[in-house]
Amino acid sequence: MARRRLGFWQRFAVGLVKPVMTVWTRRTWSGQEHLSGDGGVIIVANHLSHADPLVSAHFIYDSGRWPQYLGKASVFRVPVVGWILHRCLQIPVERGSVDAVRSLDALVGALDKGGAVVIYPEGTTTRQPELWPMKAKTGAARLALATGAPVVPVVMWGPEQIFDPRTSRVSLRPRIPVTVVAGEPIDLSRWADAQPSRATLEEMTDTIMLRLRDMLAEIRGGTPPPLWERPVRPSAGREQQGEAA
Repeated sequence: MARRRLGFWQRFAVGLVKPVMTVWTRRTWSGQEHLSGDGGVIIVANHLSHADPLVSAHFIYDSGRWPQYLGKASVFRVPVVGWILHRCLQIPVERGSVDAVRSLDALVGALDKGGAVVIYPEGTTTRQPELWPMKAKTGAARLALATGAPVVPVVMWGPEQIFDPRTSRVSLRPRIPVTVVAGEPIDLSRWADAQPSRATLEEMTDTIMLRLRDMLAEIRGGTPPPLWERPVRPSAGREQQGEAA
């Protein structure tokens, strides 16, 4: 990454975060060559912990790219914080709103400018008890279908030792081991000319998540389970039965 292309607030963020992460983690990284280049790229990652963005940002930045994360639009309206996020080229996303179309336009615009857009397809930290990936939302697939940008998988294991979402425990000890691996772009070519139907998007999303799951298994060992699905609430189940009837 040409450092001269970074603005003041981007440099400020790097100066604030990178030294902390250098001390806080002991890093095993591989596959950074898959993030090289200047073209737009969609980075899809598993989501273990609230520490994931710090770990993945360190990895992506040192791979030569500036990571652009999606954040709730409400955060961008917070005085000072939102201003800095905008200056650091982070992307506000409206959820459950007619403005969601604008969010997609913002993502497409970032990719057109050669951005490295980071998406956690699950939309939240995994609820799978052993922190394996779970069934995901279709946003990453929709963006890939709309832009044709390569989708590069990135998997992490270790951020859960910094902050474990199951216990809400934070560890401040130095040199916590974290492993981050980027893989070759996921082959989604079979859907290149497909319409963004629900079935198509779900098939693409499952392909993305199974790739992340299998890459994670290579890091942590063991046999990965099927993609985890959240239990259906009784009320939701009754509603679905009513719709089926």
